[in-house]
Amino acid sequence: MSSIDAVVDEMRATFFCALISDVLDDLGHMSQALEPRIRPLDEALKLVGRARTMLYTDVYVRPGPDENHYEHEISLVDDLKPGDVIVAACGKSGRIAPWGGLLSTAATIRGASGAIMDGFVRDIRHVRELKFPVYSGGIAPLDSSGRGKVIETDVPVECAGVLVHPGDIIFGDADGCIVIPKALEMAVLEAGREKLKAENKTLDALKAGKKLVDVYNEFGVL
Repeated sequence: MSSIDAVVDEMRATFFCALISDVLDDLGHMSQALEPRIRPLDEALKLVGRARTMLYTDVYVRPGPDENHYEHEISLVDDLKPGDVIVAACGKSGRIAPWGGLLSTAATIRGASGAIMDGFVRDIRHVRELKFPVYSGGIAPLDSSGRGKVIETDVPVECAGVLVHPGDIIFGDADGCIVIPKALEMAVLEAGREKLKAENKTLDALKAGKKLVDVYNEFGVL
């Protein structure tokens, strides 16, 4: 996938989730990792891109025959740009699987980088075949119709305990998922470059047989 987002491209190519978490900690932002229950369907896939948000509310009545329950989801997916990451804030009720195979197909065609939700995901065999990165709070067959409805898109949301603004960088790998606020992305990029150099030197020294205490004293990385 081509991109003109140099910051996202560099992070995708060289960074990893634990590195970014450490950098954000050092910058004084220690609550940017989504709750550990948010896991990828495929741990081999890395998810990196900019947030496009959907805010759900609970509903308890099935929509009428003339109501398009999925209006806002459809509008957002049709407007996706290459590199976008869908962030679905589903609330805490655990009643819906807002994402599945059809939405993953549409998002893949539009060049999106993945989707994250603090609800569930379904159609997982289809999603895995697409190699589309999806992170969720679990797997369930529960359609959102009659259970939850998008009330706003592209607004600040709280997903799995972290505040996400549209345009924030979302970074996920096998260790989990982290949110990099747009205002901090250049600081994270610069500090991440330096930390990555130190990590690589530490790794080389350990492989060469040096003692951990000596390596840590030299590079300050663990």
